[in-house]
Amino acid sequence: MLKIARTDEERRGAAVMVWYDGDGAVRVLETNGAALLLERPHTLRSLAEMSAGGSDDEATRILCATIERLHAPKPREIPPNLVPLDRWFRALTSSPDPLLARAAGTARALLAEPQDVVVLHGDIHHGNVLDGAGRGWLAIDPKGLYGERAFDYANIFCNPDRATATAPGRLARRIDTVSEAAHLDRGRLLKWVVAYAGLSAAWCLEDGEDAALALTVMRLAW
Repeated sequence: MLKIARTDEERRGAAVMVWYDGDGAVRVLETNGAALLLERPHTLRSLAEMSAGGSDDEATRILCATIERLHAPKPREIPPNLVPLDRWFRALTSSPDPLLARAAGTARALLAEPQDVVVLHGDIHHGNVLDGAGRGWLAIDPKGLYGERAFDYANIFCNPDRATATAPGRLARRIDTVSEAAHLDRGRLLKWVVAYAGLSAAWCLEDGEDAALALTVMRLAW
């Protein structure tokens, strides 16, 4: 599969894909300037279908295991020009929307005292982790961020769709599953879910899109 990086975000993501070197991510076979030649997994299973079909716990654990592989130390220098999370969160922390003020306060507190800082994928969801068969589950399309590792896990909670993410008891069960699988403090993970959902809502509102899913997840996590 050939991918051409056309924006700064795509160029950062391309550098991170090279840095992963196939560990938890689709392998980069060759690079030429802005072009990446990527392996193409023969996807047999879909995490979104798994979650919707009653196997959300399994899908969540697969996502956690993939994130853990991505966050593992690599024997090479991290890519340059990664975006720190405090910059990534500006849409939320500068939002004038009163609905988002509490989430913005939560985000500021987390960003002021980061823990376990790593290279972040930045967009882990059920559609960005593919079944690589013998190679395991493999991530695609990183954003190229840098910050607390819990952020990548918080990304799970607004996905794969509204019905699945907001089903009765789903968020609480996912919190238990993720905190155990990723060895994260449950209370701090909840705060990251609030912050992430608030950021997602801020982006939706900026773009004139429906923010209902993100706002519902944000309220459930409070």
